[in-house]
Amino acid sequence: MATHLVTGAGSGMGAVLAERLLERGDALVLLARSTERAHDLRSDLPDATVLVADLADPAAVEAVVDQLPGSLDSVVHAAGVVELGPVDSLSTEVWQEQLAVNLVAPAVLTRVALPALRTARGTVVFVNSGAGLAANPQWSAYAASKFGLRALADSLRAEEQESGVRVTTVFPGRTATPMQQKVHEQEGKEYDATDWIDPATVADAILHVLGLPVDATISDLTIRPR
Repeated sequence: MATHLVTGAGSGMGAVLAERLLERGDALVLLARSTERAHDLRSDLPDATVLVADLADPAAVEAVVDQLPGSLDSVVHAAGVVELGPVDSLSTEVWQEQLAVNLVAPAVLTRVALPALRTARGTVVFVNSGAGLAANPQWSAYAASKFGLRALADSLRAEEQESGVRVTTVFPGRTATPMQQKVHEQEGKEYDATDWIDPATVADAILHVLGLPVDATISDLTIRPR
């Protein structure tokens, strides 16, 4: 039985992925940002182990190390936050939150999980964004965090090649998630979920990455709306 650590399992593609992994009989460790959110996750996914760590707090993320299993077949970083706005008005706090959750937390969590990943010769999946490939107006802070996440993945991939740990970055385009609905509100646009990628499509792509034979790896995977 494989064991996976997943962030962002409360909604969107992370929630679908968590359900699929449990349905096939895998063990699942999830991170919740608060005890209240942990209660919700345990109700929704009673077969998963839920740990509490606010991704905006690097010390809290680092503290989960003693609660991690000794072997991890994957770590999937699917959590993220977004706040749009022009550079001349984005506050320091907005910058700090997006960098903390979208970049620093994945780096810290990967670091503390690496011994377990090496034991299983596991896979790290960074769910990035189209904003990690091109930065548009109003997207500076979010895109900066995602460009940094891409750099983290590229460095980690080269560093861990000899250990057998594989590293994949998934770049989904606009996907029908609560985050996308928030983005549309900030852009002043009407939101229609049917216009965008189904979260299940991204989850299926991640499952494909996790199921690759040991003779291959997918370094980067871009998924765009039709």
